[in-house]
Amino acid sequence: MTQEAENITPARRSGVWWLCAGTALLAFAGCAYLGAIAAAGLAAQPEHSDVIIVLGNEVLADGSPSPRLAARLDCALDAHKQGLAPYFFVSGGRGLSGFDEGVVMRDYLVARGIAEDHIIVDLEGVNSHATARNAALVMHVHGWHSAIVVSQYFHLLRAKMACQLEGITFVSAAAPRYFELRDLYSLAREGVALPVYVARNWLDR
Repeated sequence: MTQEAENITPARRSGVWWLCAGTALLAFAGCAYLGAIAAAGLAAQPEHSDVIIVLGNEVLADGSPSPRLAARLDCALDAHKQGLAPYFFVSGGRGLSGFDEGVVMRDYLVARGIAEDHIIVDLEGVNSHATARNAALVMHVHGWHSAIVVSQYFHLLRAKMACQLEGITFVSAAAPRYFELRDLYSLAREGVALPVYVARNWLDR
């Protein structure tokens, strides 16, 4: 045994053990928390509603929706075809490609047989809060009270919360079965964004 090892006191060994145990516990709690966010989104089931709210995402340089955005739109189309909602509210701002997400989303739906007068385009939905606020205003004008929110599974919990905080009476949700490696980053980011969003809204009220 070296002199350095002999100098490690029982108290120091105990401190190291507690540090390791605490780190492991925090890691487990963090994984459980992120797992709960993901599970809530994956378990979401759309229900009969007045309108389907589709949150925007990346548009490619050629003006077509990215695979992730197309998956959201296809998910919304599936809900529509099941007779769960007659109208669409597509929301998204202008991205780096220079295209308006809402317009691209509308064109995608029209190309698949949806009547243009059944699609409401929101060009100011630059984030979840803006989309929820704008959707709530439109729904109030039309006398609608229920909505299906469509986004990625890790985002659904916050998206639903945003709509509920804006006064939409009943909110169900749906997520496409579309997965990619960047979901790991997006899920971790959502783990931070969700409590921050809750705290900001609590302080604002």
